[in-house]
Amino acid sequence: MQNNYFIKTKIINLLEKPHKKSNISSQIIYGEKFKILSKNKNFYKIKSHYDNYIGFVSNKINIVHKFKPTHKIKVLKSRVYKGLENKKKIPLNKWLPFGSNIQMLKKEKSFFMYEKNKWIKLNEITSINNKDRNFVKIFKLFENCPYKWGGKTYQGIDCSALIQIYYKYNNIFFPRDTIEQVKQKKKLKIKKKFKKGDIIFWKGHVAACINSKNLIHAYGPMKKVVIMPIQKTIHRIEKTANLRVKKIFRI
Repeated sequence: MQNNYFIKTKIINLLEKPHKKSNISSQIIYGEKFKILSKNKNFYKIKSHYDNYIGFVSNKINIVHKFKPTHKIKVLKSRVYKGLENKKKIPLNKWLPFGSNIQMLKKEKSFFMYEKNKWIKLNEITSINNKDRNFVKIFKLFENCPYKWGGKTYQGIDCSALIQIYYKYNNIFFPRDTIEQVKQKKKLKIKKKFKKGDIIFWKGHVAACINSKNLIHAYGPMKKVVIMPIQKTIHRIEKTANLRVKKIFRI
């Protein structure tokens, strides 16, 4: 039986348990591929194709079997427009998040139709196979976005999703949670001098160095994605959370 599906809703919360009041553990976004592991009256238990993450979603979500993405969103969020072919495009209060996988159905001047009469701007997308190793640029897209546990979009994002999103955009496997991320690469010596591209782990938290002096992270205490001095951040986390740096590796 065919058991590969694709989400056709912009953002769906992935829940820890099959009920509405459950905590959010992650999210799946437009165009993501997943498998349904089991069903009950109101929820599907699913496993994402990219990182094998398991959780529960409402069975009222919009999903399809057949979908061949050709492009992906390269900006923080891409506005959706409504309109017929060769007619004026009307902006909607709807947005597709960074990294969404979409299928080009038609192209018209500066617009791209991804669903019937739904369009986005051509300059906000790139080929599905395009890679962008400028991790600083990608991380900075999310600067000042709200902190949200389990989130991974402009509406809210957590520390591990901010790191994972760079790898996912470049079609490279990287786990969702810090407990698994920290195991991925060879450990560097704990040091006082950092370099651009160093990833710093604490227990339950992660940040990326954007140069030798500053890092970026989705920081719960400040409720948003922020750029902060590296050494001051290490000192602050040790002082306020009693956590020392656990591991450092290169992106």
